[in-house]
Amino acid sequence: MQLERRALQGDYDQSKTKVLHMTLNPTSVAKQRQREERDRLQEECERLRGLLLTLERSSSVPTDLEAVAGLPSSKEVAELRKQVESAELKNQRLKEVFQSKIQEFRKACYTLTGYQVDVTTEGQYRLTSQYAEHKADCLVFKATGPSGSKMQLLETEFSRSVPELIELHLLQQDSIPAFLSSLTLELFSRQTTA
Repeated sequence: MQLERRALQGDYDQSKTKVLHMTLNPTSVAKQRQREERDRLQEECERLRGLLLTLERSSSVPTDLEAVAGLPSSKEVAELRKQVESAELKNQRLKEVFQSKIQEFRKACYTLTGYQVDVTTEGQYRLTSQYAEHKADCLVFKATGPSGSKMQLLETEFSRSVPELIELHLLQQDSIPAFLSSLTLELFSRQTTA
């Protein structure tokens, strides 16, 4: 009965059973890490206690307090702040230059191609011709394919008014530039003859 009770409690017969121990036991590794962390924290605590005793003994705060405590000096902090401000100012100037270059590029594209290009949503572009009869007359293209390498014309009120150009240049010839050029010529001729 005692043997059964000991067996139920996890006891074993040492003459018949061998216990194997892992060389890299996770519990042992965790305990070792805990010991190392505890030792490190105790050392830091002792260093801070020594600093506190030094401060309590002296009537004034030492000038090298930052060095003793391992903190950056106020000069270093001021220098770092100055560097951050300089970097922010440089970043702001770059943004301004970039915005002006974008506007310059958009104006050049409008002047050269006759189309104002606006990004409406992710991967969609609205083209408005300078010869359009109404402000609402626009074409909308959607980027498709890998990394937007192909463009697809989406149906708009204006695109429905030029089915013959779409049929010829987009469906048969598969050329968006030819379509846009033909559309520009047609809109231009409408304005000059009207």
